[in-house]
Amino acid sequence: MNAPLSPSDTLRTALAHLLDGLPPKAAAQAVERLIVNYRGRTPTDAPVLRDRSDAVAYAAYRMPATFEAVCAALESFARAVPDWEPGSHVDVGGGTGAATWAVNATWTGGRPVTVLDWAEPALALGREIAAAHPDLKPTEWQRSRIGSALTIESTDLVTISYVLGELTDGDRTAVVDAAATAAQAVVVIEPGTPDGYARVIEARDRLVAAGFHVAAPCPHSAACPIVPGEDWCHFAARVSRSSLHRQVKGGSLAYEDEKFSYVAATRFAPAPAVSRVVRKPQIRKGQVLLDLCGTGTPTPTGTDAGPVPTLGRTTVTKRHGPLYKAARDADWGDAWPPPTGDDDRA
Repeated sequence: MNAPLSPSDTLRTALAHLLDGLPPKAAAQAVERLIVNYRGRTPTDAPVLRDRSDAVAYAAYRMPATFEAVCAALESFARAVPDWEPGSHVDVGGGTGAATWAVNATWTGGRPVTVLDWAEPALALGREIAAAHPDLKPTEWQRSRIGSALTIESTDLVTISYVLGELTDGDRTAVVDAAATAAQAVVVIEPGTPDGYARVIEARDRLVAAGFHVAAPCPHSAACPIVPGEDWCHFAARVSRSSLHRQVKGGSLAYEDEKFSYVAATRFAPAPAVSRVVRKPQIRKGQVLLDLCGTGTPTPTGTDAGPVPTLGRTTVTKRHGPLYKAARDADWGDAWPPPTGDDDRA
């Protein structure tokens, strides 16, 4: 008996079927137009996806990358809340539903799910794709303007992925506030660019001000130690390239790395990482250089003095024994030190 396909494989199979009957040239032209639009500013009253061909091209080209980025963010989040899983989920601006698939890949099983988006072609296609997965068939696909008038029903988890960049400043604030009001946990994912990171930090600040605790990627809920304009925090997820990816980009590699920034925050107290690897580890002879975001011991100025955010490099050498092996295996975005028991690392 064959093992059931994973959500990732099921999604890829469903996306491959979408391209049957869609001329490759038409798909490539639609993708090129969408890329231009997504790099610009999209008014909240003008959805980028105008018809089914746009939605199919978008899903085939962008859905795998969005899925992998959201999966990576949710994996780190899930480690910080090991005894919790969402009993319900609302995906704001979810389009064809990539984040919905990622939530199911992280916490298996069915749950009430609602996808909100303003583009009817995207919602219709998302419903069609979700029919390939038994857990996602009951998903509700609702047309909704994503902006200041947005209302979200009470839910355990709200995801907002690759949406805030399409909104005006006022609408971004309203959407994050609506999510904070409705949910026990909110996860925001944006492109791993300086602008994407700035939008994530803005959302992070609003969530903390609303009483949320940061679960990932940050080891704390204090202010980010990165100096604005000098650097930005982002991570990478490996994405297998489809034939459409290679056709549009003219690339020969079978994969690409999707860069993303994110924040996951909860109403309840999480157990965030002690520190996190925020750059690709540099492996040298007999040593590994790790760039870490963490917390230091405060110099008390009062009884409520909290941990001090830190950002710096640590060197792990062979003298550190098992920790050296763990450092060689560490990846960008990993918690550090690795949780006890992970791959027998200490």
